[in-house]
Amino acid sequence: MKIKWYGHSCFLLTDSNGSTVLTDPCDPSYGYEIPPMHADIVTISHEHNDHNNISILRGNTEIIRSPGEYNVKGIHITGVETLHDRSGGALRGKNTMFIYDMDDMRILHCGDLGMIPDEETIAKVGHIDIMLVPIGAIYTIDDLEARELANILKPKVVIPMHYKTPKLKLELCPLAPFIDAAKDCRIHNLNDCEATITKMSLGEDRVLIPVSYTHLRAHE
Repeated sequence: MKIKWYGHSCFLLTDSNGSTVLTDPCDPSYGYEIPPMHADIVTISHEHNDHNNISILRGNTEIIRSPGEYNVKGIHITGVETLHDRSGGALRGKNTMFIYDMDDMRILHCGDLGMIPDEETIAKVGHIDIMLVPIGAIYTIDDLEARELANILKPKVVIPMHYKTPKLKLELCPLAPFIDAAKDCRIHNLNDCEATITKMSLGEDRVLIPVSYTHLRAHE
């Protein structure tokens, strides 16, 4: 499976059959310009415009916006309801975490998760191989809560998202605190925004940074 990061919470997941899932496409006004593209499936964790820019879509796309069970193009998707804040959704509403079963792996996209889910929700999520998790605080959980969630779900690979970069026109916390919180993990700083992961190459306690950490740090 290929994972390509387009910034913020937007990833393109491509399985070995060529089926594609696009997550939370961001409006270009926030600094990330996502090109027009075709995706078989698009998941929207919540209706804020840094996560629901479907105007970039070309061709026929299945758009999934709510919790439930879905099967599209050989990909099983589970949407699990969570909260976008710590006030029962009173501030920012609800958020849907999506789990994708692709290439014999389970990938969790947390969306704008605002607090650590309760035990019942954690049980619904179940086993996870790869977790895409927000770390930027302010609108979501922070770096320490992301680490706490990883300790609960025990994914083999964690990929941080929704944090401050030079391109992002939104105030969030930077990547550095999360890197510090994950010192005992194997941290891989990629020189690209794309990675290929298979069931055999998952490893254990790995953190993938989609763009070179050195490059990001120089601009923070």
